[in-house]
Amino acid sequence: MKKVIVASVVLALLITACAAPAAEQEVVPTPMPEMEEVMEEVLPDIVDTAVAAGSFETLVAAVTAAELVEALKGEGPFTVFAPSDEAFAKLPEGTVESLLEDPTGELARILLYHVIPGKVMAADVSDGLVAETLRGAEVSFSVSDGKVMINGAEIVATDIEASNGVIHVIDSVILPPADLVDVAVGAGSFNTLVAAVQAAGLEATLRGKGPFTVFAPTDEAFAKLPEGTVEALLADPEALAEILLYHVVPGKVMAADVSDGLEAETAQGSTVSFAIHSDGAPAINGALITATDIEAFNGVIRVIDTVILPPDDIVDTAIAAGSFETLVAAIQAAGLEEALRGEGPFTVFAPTDAAFAKLPAGTVEALLADPEALANILLFHVIEGKVMAADVSDGLEAATLQGSTVSFAIHSDGTPAINGALITATDIKASNGVIHVIDTVILPPAQ
Repeated sequence: MKKVIVASVVLALLITACAAPAAEQEVVPTPMPEMEEVMEEVLPDIVDTAVAAGSFETLVAAVTAAELVEALKGEGPFTVFAPSDEAFAKLPEGTVESLLEDPTGELARILLYHVIPGKVMAADVSDGLVAETLRGAEVSFSVSDGKVMINGAEIVATDIEASNGVIHVIDSVILPPADLVDVAVGAGSFNTLVAAVQAAGLEATLRGKGPFTVFAPTDEAFAKLPEGTVEALLADPEALAEILLYHVVPGKVMAADVSDGLEAETAQGSTVSFAIHSDGAPAINGALITATDIEAFNGVIRVIDTVILPPDDIVDTAIAAGSFETLVAAIQAAGLEEALRGEGPFTVFAPTDAAFAKLPAGTVEALLADPEALANILLFHVIEGKVMAADVSDGLEAATLQGSTVSFAIHSDGTPAINGALITATDIKASNGVIHVIDTVILPPAQ
């Protein structure tokens, strides 16, 4: 009987257990990503945001034509001040169509003037704030009577966020200030210069951020060159660029910064020197500066009445002089021409043809047939660096490129000499150094 009762109790317990609801399990919620992360994933980029808005059809067409879509879809962030279709419609008739004819030029420059690198929200803007655009020129903000303006255009909607920046809507297209090329074109007296800048491939550079100081020859200045020179240069962009860059000094040099004897390095690499004439007229390398301080957003233009030419390198300077034919032939035979056309600077003590003629009969011919010995002698005439006449003192010694040293003397009459050879002319400047003329070939020790 006890066994039956126990079995009945066990059976009852099993039935009860099966009928009871399952024990509740703890539910662990799946963590949700931060809201900002979700928004970054779903927000379109600046271009797609503008397309979706429907009120920037002209802007989107312009960005596409100017080949800026890829840039504005980039990582950024960018702040875009976006003119609406109504803003573009305010421009004079035909302006948009004209800009679309030069999409990667003027149109692109205007569009980049509407973009600031970084993310500038409405709360970051204050009255008088100035910011640099991707064009390189600056825009300025003003806040008055609750209106926020950028360069005179009202910001009518703000903080439209995109995945790579923010859009603010403006009611007018804003135009960048003139760059150096624009100023030259607008003046009307630099037609040849502008054509030369374009032919030399320098337009983009001179439209860049700078600043640059341009010494701009007028059309009349170019007309002074020998007949056919301009045409020949336009057909040789590399040589043309060398000359044009000799008219450009990096930085902004105003008239007040110029003093008599001032020297400045040009973008070409050689230096120009300034003079103030007795009547107060300024000059650069002998060319009169006829107008000064014509400002552009990326620099300043100074007008000159003559095209200035960069100095030749040491080899070309020697050739042009006409009195170093043997020296030039020796340089070429010794395989040193490329080196002496190099960057330098070098100081060359150049024997004249008369100096070579002093050597025993047959010496020059023998040396020309022995390039190694010839190079050894020629390098004894070259010092690394730029040693001007004013740097020389009695007893001074200097190492030559040959490896041996030369010594200087100042004679009682003030005449300088090097290893016994008289220095008959000094400080003949070249683009890569200086030449001093000597009256005797000097020989290295044990030569």
